[in-house]
Amino acid sequence: MAYRVLARAYRSNTFDEVVGQDAIADTLKNAIASGRLHHGYLFTGTRGVGKTSMARILAKSLNCLSSDAPTAQPCCECDSCVAISQGEDVDVVEIDAASNTGVENIRELRSNATYRPARSRFKIYIIDEVHMLSVGAFNALLKTLEEPPSHIKFVLATTELHKVPATIQSRCQRFEFRAIDIAAIVGHLQAILDREKIGAEELVLRRIARLANGSMRDALSLLDTVLSYDSEHLTNEIVNQVLPPPHDELAFAIMECVAQNDAGGALKAVDDALQTGRTIERLCDHLIEHVRTLMLLNVCGLNTDLCDVAEAMRERLTPQARRFDAPTFVYMITLLEELRRSVKSSGAGRALAEAAVVRMAMSQNFSDVTKLLSQVGGLASSQALSGESANGPSKKKDQVTPDAIAHNDEIQSVGAFATAVPDVAALPQDTPSEGSHVVVDRSPESPTPAPGFDSGSAAIVNAPVKSSEWQKVAIDPLVVSFKEAGGGTITNVKRPDTPVPTDLNSIGCVVDGVMEEE
Repeated sequence: MAYRVLARAYRSNTFDEVVGQDAIADTLKNAIASGRLHHGYLFTGTRGVGKTSMARILAKSLNCLSSDAPTAQPCCECDSCVAISQGEDVDVVEIDAASNTGVENIRELRSNATYRPARSRFKIYIIDEVHMLSVGAFNALLKTLEEPPSHIKFVLATTELHKVPATIQSRCQRFEFRAIDIAAIVGHLQAILDREKIGAEELVLRRIARLANGSMRDALSLLDTVLSYDSEHLTNEIVNQVLPPPHDELAFAIMECVAQNDAGGALKAVDDALQTGRTIERLCDHLIEHVRTLMLLNVCGLNTDLCDVAEAMRERLTPQARRFDAPTFVYMITLLEELRRSVKSSGAGRALAEAAVVRMAMSQNFSDVTKLLSQVGGLASSQALSGESANGPSKKKDQVTPDAIAHNDEIQSVGAFATAVPDVAALPQDTPSEGSHVVVDRSPESPTPAPGFDSGSAAIVNAPVKSSEWQKVAIDPLVVSFKEAGGGTITNVKRPDTPVPTDLNSIGCVVDGVMEEE
């Protein structure tokens, strides 16, 4: 006899055998027992979670010949049950929408639906991957799906619910199949191995379950692969040789190096991930999902139900989640999504991926502008209190020299050009003190001053200015940008007594006093 793969040999035959979908199975059993049968059902969920199996079990329950009425416990032995299990029953028509997408296929279905079943109670149409139907085919199905003959039942299955028109969804009872929990997959695999009289280490089954990513069919296919290598006793060494490491392990290793600011280790982890045959786009997907999980655990707590992670895995991820803050997670997800889009059209996808990982690992070396401005303002305030600057004794208030300007390279590196004089209070200031002033460093790329204010305009003056001159300074692009960055308010501008040396290439203004009206 030809070998039957595990996914077919151990396919669920009754509602009680379905793994991980207890709520849906109980709902359908209660509907059958109470006689509240709908004419259309829509099963949605990822691959391998039991949609088609549940559709066949429902068909067996409705048409079981050993019962005088629909039953929640089909016998699985009568001619109807056996034929349905094998996909060969004349009254249960399984249609692959991916290869029958046209409107003519649905017209044929409609014409055949008028005939009563040959031997069963109901004629049941199971349409798999229904989202693949064309727009015309959906429109042709609408009326029949809404008001079918009493002997017709429809079961639609799809992995992409968003592609199914709302008009179709509203005519069906919708059931959403969830990804199967790792513990449930492990238990089912262990039961199969017990029946096959094959031994296996628990770590082997857990690794297969993680690789299956919530799909029972994928788990059984992976188990078949491992059994082809050794069908007597499965060990962790065998699995390491046959199967790639789970995606969550790879993502965890990369993010652990990022958390430790180990750029070299992160690059090695990326290389290990790509050596398993994963594409860069797929690796980005894994990393984005992993970082999202860390963000949810960090923001919402360990017990949040927003992320579908096993309890044991949550405990392992929590320490890693606490090593970053929420803005960092947002930054990482944005960076990885930009990377995922970029590698599609780039011939240097690996280089882009490695650069992104290095950037995440070295993110502690970057600071935002607001924090840096606060640090500079604090430095200026402390110098004013001590009466000494970094380059020597403090200068008089009516004197501005190159030595009095405290440059900050880190601020300039992020694009904010600001300079604090020693006698300036910490920025930002809501109410500047009398006589205090601010000097804004003008870089070569900065906009030119307003007309009438050349690069030698000074900060310390006594004579009042007219309102027209005030307006010129108020609209100066550099003054406006500095006010936005520092948060201060310029209340007055006066003419200079002592001009600022032209090599400083700066403008200045007094920030306290009364403007003289023209």
